[in-house]
Amino acid sequence: MNAGATGTVISARPSTAVSAPKRERADPCTMVIFGALGDLSRRKLLPAIYQLMAERLVDPNFAVLGVARDEGTDDDFRAAMREALGKSDEVQRLDEELWQQLCPRLFYVRGDLTTTEDYAAVGKRLAEIERGRPREECNRLFYLAVPPSVFGPIVKNLSSSGLAPRTRTPEERPWVRVVVEKPFGRDLESARALNDLMLSLFAEHQTYRIDHYLGKETVQNVLVLRFANSIFEPLWNRQWIDHVQITASETVGVEARGKYYEEAGVVRDMFQNHLLQLLSLTAMEPPAQMSANAVRDEKVKVLKSIRWLTDESIPANAVRAQYTAGKYNGHAVPGYTEEKDVSPTSIVPTFAAVRLFVDNWRWNGVPFYLRSGKRLAKRASEIAVHFRSPPHLIFGERGAHMRPNVLVMRVQPNEGVSLNFEVKVPGAAVALTSAIEIAPVDMEFSYAEAFGETSAPAYETLLLDVMIGEATLFTRSDEVDAAWRVVDPLIKYWESHRPKRMPTYAAGSWGPREADELIEEHSAEWREP
Repeated sequence: MNAGATGTVISARPSTAVSAPKRERADPCTMVIFGALGDLSRRKLLPAIYQLMAERLVDPNFAVLGVARDEGTDDDFRAAMREALGKSDEVQRLDEELWQQLCPRLFYVRGDLTTTEDYAAVGKRLAEIERGRPREECNRLFYLAVPPSVFGPIVKNLSSSGLAPRTRTPEERPWVRVVVEKPFGRDLESARALNDLMLSLFAEHQTYRIDHYLGKETVQNVLVLRFANSIFEPLWNRQWIDHVQITASETVGVEARGKYYEEAGVVRDMFQNHLLQLLSLTAMEPPAQMSANAVRDEKVKVLKSIRWLTDESIPANAVRAQYTAGKYNGHAVPGYTEEKDVSPTSIVPTFAAVRLFVDNWRWNGVPFYLRSGKRLAKRASEIAVHFRSPPHLIFGERGAHMRPNVLVMRVQPNEGVSLNFEVKVPGAAVALTSAIEIAPVDMEFSYAEAFGETSAPAYETLLLDVMIGEATLFTRSDEVDAAWRVVDPLIKYWESHRPKRMPTYAAGSWGPREADELIEEHSAEWREP
């Protein structure tokens, strides 16, 4: 595997002073969190709400109603959320004055969301919270921070109870919006059934299918980089681009999520949503305008253009593997089949690498290599666009070792962009002779260094977008369907074809040898972030 460019790093900074744009403040609303005492609520949602309050982006009438099965009072919920904020990596320091502003906006009601009886109690608390507000300010945001298995019963009860009525247009007030976490279905059939159910109860403009990757700064910057820079836009096609690598690597194992992972595996967990989202943003055509539907229209076109995987093509274009015992940060870690709640004979993949082709005019013949895995050498997510080599190399033997230019968009960590290119090494060699020494350098742009601040966490961006009704960063029903059509054949093939020998890789490595062989067929190698 390629360790990436190792030459000089040139920092890129804004050419003029740039101040952060003023963000639109959210509409007044009550956010109802189903599963309010769970991990997602504690680690992501409450810290995001806290930050939005710190930036004065929520309305004075904003409130949160937590709903969960546990007995408890408003004070119990407030104490649990204060503890969660104190432990959060996304809250640098808990500001007591700000907490005193947030605390009285937090409410709690016990409820078993799979039964109809407890929705009356939820409605009663909502009525108390909304008492005295003008009707047009009684907006409601329902966030399903619950397992996918209960999505169906909850949305049915939300609708039948009258808590979340269907609205005709996005402009109608008060609005009602329902946020659903991924995974949205576990295969094409179940995703279609869930889409049909959601759209029978709510309009598309009320339904927000959240993928936190789309809230990251670099993911949003892909469109700006592509369509606002004339040096890249004309090169973004099969004539100049050799191949594209999209990587999402994790250093952690399944840890306490063995039951979930045995049902999901890496393809459901990462490919159907995160990686295909990154692919569609990289490959899409320019939208007619920067509106939610215009952007999503182009993403759907890309997903529908991906060449279908078949039983005949899968063995040559896809690799699966499991991690075995190894070391991370000097500490021994177990293999996947040794993890809690994992079958010792499991063939669930923890790593996958897939070669896809987008069969349209722009991308014909350009392979897109997608890979993701747990217990890899480094935590990183990135899009690496590998350009073609110059048509004729004039620098003799030294030129033969030149690497093609690579444009890398880093999603995490250290969000930013880098461009790798070749330069002459300073020295006494006579110009324009084969004695010229050539070396790669990286031109680096980092959001934190360039703008002097870290970007907003993904959930902060996405929650604010829901509250103001901006749906661009959320997946539409036909987009979910098109993504499942890409990965469903792969999942079904792997589940029905048990390998004679499951490929493996040591924890702390960059994956199995079979993944290297997949990309080497293209005379390329994986870039190490």
